[in-house]
Amino acid sequence: MRFADLGLHPDVFSIGFFTLRWYSLAYIAGILVGWWYLLKLLAQPGAPMARRHADDLVFYATLGIILGGRIGYVLFYAPDMLLHPLRVFRLWDGGMSFHGGVIGTSIGIILFARKHKLDWLRVHDYIACVVPFGLFFGRLANFVNGELWGKPADVPWGIVFERTVPFDMVEPARHPSQLYEAGLEGIVLFAILWFAFWRTKSRYQPGKLVGLFVLFYGIARFIVEFFREPDAQFRGTFIEATGIHMGQWLCVPMIAGGLYLVLTAPGRRTRVEPIAGTQSVA
Repeated sequence: MRFADLGLHPDVFSIGFFTLRWYSLAYIAGILVGWWYLLKLLAQPGAPMARRHADDLVFYATLGIILGGRIGYVLFYAPDMLLHPLRVFRLWDGGMSFHGGVIGTSIGIILFARKHKLDWLRVHDYIACVVPFGLFFGRLANFVNGELWGKPADVPWGIVFERTVPFDMVEPARHPSQLYEAGLEGIVLFAILWFAFWRTKSRYQPGKLVGLFVLFYGIARFIVEFFREPDAQFRGTFIEATGIHMGQWLCVPMIAGGLYLVLTAPGRRTRVEPIAGTQSVA
């Protein structure tokens, strides 16, 4: 199947100098749907914050996503941009790093929790449950943009993306790795966290939910990277020589950290005094 035959385009519409892109809508949809789901979680017993905190938290988290994602991309994938600082602000040049976004969001949540005197680890637990929405929409936007495609593949669902090889070469069919990630990082990861929150007592063990998120995201991303085209800027470097992509190297500490949080979470369980309401939860 040829990507051009799908009729997809990065832009939703253009009016004069203004252009609305699917990638922008993906960010907006992820934040709005995540905020809506967060309110559902906060309505349950033992919430670490009240509904009134959610609006303020969205601001901190959004700022962390944008700043952390862009700074992370520059530091992890394109440090040469530091020689031309203005390129850092061109968000369409290169994109964002999820790993940087995680760091930025975590810093934002910690600052938010300190401001409101909340348990920052338990706030992380609740935020972790809503992140898969953003990941799902973001990966779909990557597919619509025809970017971050996978390796050449001889599979019935292979997609012939445009401009993946020099103009005098035949474009090969490739893995639609963006859709693999949307499924694993979005749908599967959401299902895992949904079960842990609604069907177990994980939300009463500080760090359990965010640990599950970090652990299974790391595993999912590590697996999908085997189907993604390696980053061109790392060809001929140590990273390529190891056979492990940069995205996989960044997932190693996530997997280790997530496993640690999950295994140690039961020891952090205490009587939960919810911010909203008066009933404590053992």
